[in-house]
Amino acid sequence: MRNRFLLCAILLLCFGCTEPPKTQQKEAHPYFDLKGYFTREVTRLSREKPMVHKTVLVNDATESKDLQIANWQKELSIFSDADLNKSAWKGLFQVKKTDTMELYSSSNEKVPVKEMKVIKKKGKVYGLQMVIRNSNALYTSSDTLSYFPDSLYEVKKNQHIRLLAEKNYRITGRFK
Repeated sequence: MRNRFLLCAILLLCFGCTEPPKTQQKEAHPYFDLKGYFTREVTRLSREKPMVHKTVLVNDATESKDLQIANWQKELSIFSDADLNKSAWKGLFQVKKTDTMELYSSSNEKVPVKEMKVIKKKGKVYGLQMVIRNSNALYTSSDTLSYFPDSLYEVKKNQHIRLLAEKNYRITGRFK
């Protein structure tokens, strides 16, 4: 009797540990899977090791270099950090989809990602553009992020901290 009970408990444990059906997995990402997209891009770029002409502009000072990015995950983290699929943000985006574009927008003050545009050509991601805004009593920032695979990535940032001068940053990477 005890052996049967033990066998039933083991079977229950085994069947209880299976993966959820695909429909439940899909619901985990109600919006474009930005984190997954950039995980795949990081893997691809790390394997291909492309040369990049990188330009950094801070206010009026500019510096440019040709280089091979050693850590693509760190380089593109600002993009993947803008993921819309955070559980606290579920249902806070308006979605408009066509064959060539997906537009996600939110006017909710708790959500810093105000807009994300996924541009498609022939069913594949051709480019991504995002607008991120943060503000509180001491700090205001606005970021515009653009990513076009194998062509360009760009981060434009305008930052104003109360009692300090406004700062403008722009980082542009052009794939060679």
